[in-house]
Amino acid sequence: MKSITPPMKFVMDLSRLQAKLLKSVDSQLSVHGINFTEFMVMHQLSRAPGFSMRRIELAERIGLSASGVTRLLLPMEKIGLISKEQNLRDARVSMVKLTDAGMRLFEDALVTFDHSTDSLMRTVDNRQVEQFLKLAESLL
Repeated sequence: MKSITPPMKFVMDLSRLQAKLLKSVDSQLSVHGINFTEFMVMHQLSRAPGFSMRRIELAERIGLSASGVTRLLLPMEKIGLISKEQNLRDARVSMVKLTDAGMRLFEDALVTFDHSTDSLMRTVDNRQVEQFLKLAESLL
């Protein structure tokens, strides 16, 4: 039987770490009525020109399929965090825009997210974070 190699262990540990981080961050963001994936949607839209981007581009940036992002956006649209927009150049292109209410909620959630990450990373120094970011970037 083949033994677990260091790269295999790395991927397995990274998966466990992701689950732990998401659980913690989701519980903190829940006070705003959102989860981490919805936070990531608002983060991407907050950085986009006009707070708007193509639905397919948004899906790629947050790591979801086109249908997955569509399912995610429906409740966000219902409560007024995002809105659908028509692309003036191409009606076939579906656009998503962060609303004013969505931006306010995102800004509040950003403070919570900052406190949450500070707490999660309390045993890690900035040099270690920078090393991990370089490693992650090389894998992306």
